[in-house]
Amino acid sequence: MKFVDEAEITVEAGKGGNGCLSFRREKFIERGGPDGGDGGHGGSVYLCADTALNTLVDFRFQPRYRAQAGRPGQGSNCTGRSGEDLTVRVPVGTSVIDVNTDELIADLSEPGASVMVARGGVHGLGNTRFKSSTNRAPRKTTQGSPGEVRTLQLQLRLVADVGLLGLPNAGKSTLIRTVSAARPKVADYPFTTLEPNLGVVRVDQERNFVMADVPGLIEGASNGAGLGFRFLKHLSRTRLLLHLLDVLPTADNDPVACAQAIVEELELFSPALANKERWLVLNKMDLLDKKAREQLVSRLQSDLKPCPQILQISALTGQGCESLTKKLMTSIEDHRLRLQEDEDYRQQQRDLEQTMAFEIRRSIEAGTSSRYRKELPEDSINWVAGE
Repeated sequence: MKFVDEAEITVEAGKGGNGCLSFRREKFIERGGPDGGDGGHGGSVYLCADTALNTLVDFRFQPRYRAQAGRPGQGSNCTGRSGEDLTVRVPVGTSVIDVNTDELIADLSEPGASVMVARGGVHGLGNTRFKSSTNRAPRKTTQGSPGEVRTLQLQLRLVADVGLLGLPNAGKSTLIRTVSAARPKVADYPFTTLEPNLGVVRVDQERNFVMADVPGLIEGASNGAGLGFRFLKHLSRTRLLLHLLDVLPTADNDPVACAQAIVEELELFSPALANKERWLVLNKMDLLDKKAREQLVSRLQSDLKPCPQILQISALTGQGCESLTKKLMTSIEDHRLRLQEDEDYRQQQRDLEQTMAFEIRRSIEAGTSSRYRKELPEDSINWVAGE
């Protein structure tokens, strides 16, 4: 199944049923009076997070969802049947944004979480509602109100505890293969990873966390180079980021310059995401001698400001991976405990999630607009820009 992490849909709630105009007319019963019933309520539209889904591809083929309308009222004071609510299943980790108001409606990051995105119309009133001592034969009714119609943007951001970040061929896929049962593609050419991968890392029998691997990021990704940077949004829900760095210098790439380039691209994409806790993991350390290791660590500490925590591993041989996963597990458990006990910290994380959601959306839209303008002929640029 193709991995799709963005979709735009239109949801329409059901219209409320109209009220009924009716009078009771039965043999041998005088002055029967009004007996028109109310209409039924229109159905509402809900979105519900489902663990059985992992992509938004279905919404590319079915972008419109409509709930059932309420039935009109009937005589004998019979109320019309209400329309059935419509529940649309989405993957866990889906953010729902109103396109017209730019409002973050919900962030469905928990299994079973549900939100009403379009409220059904209110029922109309039958003429029975308007009878009184001075108006014994009312002919007044009301119409049911229309249901809400909304255009929504769905953004899927994977739910993981740790996210892997780095240049292509830095060893991200090799690391997730080493510490988990995930088997992403590994090859000796760039961009072997074309979509995010998740792996469950088991530290022991009862302790585990989820690690996310995303396609490699290169300098100039904010301008569309490589695969761009839209996959970075899948790192926004993580507890911390692991920045993997290939320690082997080449004629074109210096490890310190590569580390700085990744940080700059991350800040261009989302300043809030760039401020997330990040560890610098030096990979392929088995290929350097002790003196070269010390020199590289010293350069990183002096050139990177602020310098993140530095760890050394070899993803291929497994050297240092066990120690790394244990440190990650300890940090994640501390984070989970604070979420349970500290309300201020919990609110701070919610605010951060909301900030990242809007920054990510603006960055992706700006990148899409920029690439579209580059594809246009020069004489049409002013027309597109409205100049």
